[in-house]
Amino acid sequence: MSDLLNGLAPWPTGDFSVFGDVEVDELPRIQRFVAANMGRNWIAIPHVTHHDDADITALEEARRAHNDANGTKLTIVPLLVKILADALVAFPQFNQSLDPAAGKIIRKKFAHVGVAVDTPKGLLVPVVRDCNKKDAGAIAGEIAALSAKAREKGLTMDEMSGGCITLSSLGHIGGTAFTPIVNAPEVAILGVTRARPVATPGIDGGVAWKTMLPLSLSYDHRVINGADAARFVAYVAGRLVDSTSLF
Repeated sequence: MSDLLNGLAPWPTGDFSVFGDVEVDELPRIQRFVAANMGRNWIAIPHVTHHDDADITALEEARRAHNDANGTKLTIVPLLVKILADALVAFPQFNQSLDPAAGKIIRKKFAHVGVAVDTPKGLLVPVVRDCNKKDAGAIAGEIAALSAKAREKGLTMDEMSGGCITLSSLGHIGGTAFTPIVNAPEVAILGVTRARPVATPGIDGGVAWKTMLPLSLSYDHRVINGADAARFVAYVAGRLVDSTSLF
């Protein structure tokens, strides 16, 4: 790896002020930390991203009914976190970490899920622990508390450590798909973008509109193969279709 990097051209620098007005600021501490880790992960991990859509038409109806009945604002994020935790149990190859230097694989017996949070100072990923043992309401409460702390005070390293897989949701902003970067030492990360209406053939020969949620799973190809990734995403999509077990 070091020989490969040594062969690259140096990073371009220069006095940009010769082209016009500029302003120079120090890179925030959190952004420096994120940049160092993301750069390492992108270079060191052979990424592949698998894309699929999930039919969440019934789920959205059930979620709105649940919120109306309980006076809550449960979003799809805690539901996805719950599904990801269950998927780690169903597909244990995704609940591993690779130690390439020692030539070892670590298999985890817990299901902790990281949730990417956009803060004014940079991206933070708090970890919700033992999500397979909690319902969506409990998970939602923990995500809300950790997200608020991340934006207002920041998080400790302990609160951002121990994740088995990460969820990155851009659904509140938009997009159709993206390639999230694996958060080492995890081996996979699920990205979701904004759900959209899609016209499908109706049973009466007409057109039926369904709400489809784009799913983008990036994975470490040293640990996960393509067939495993396809099955994993199909499991997540299937759980979103059959929403009866999520509330």
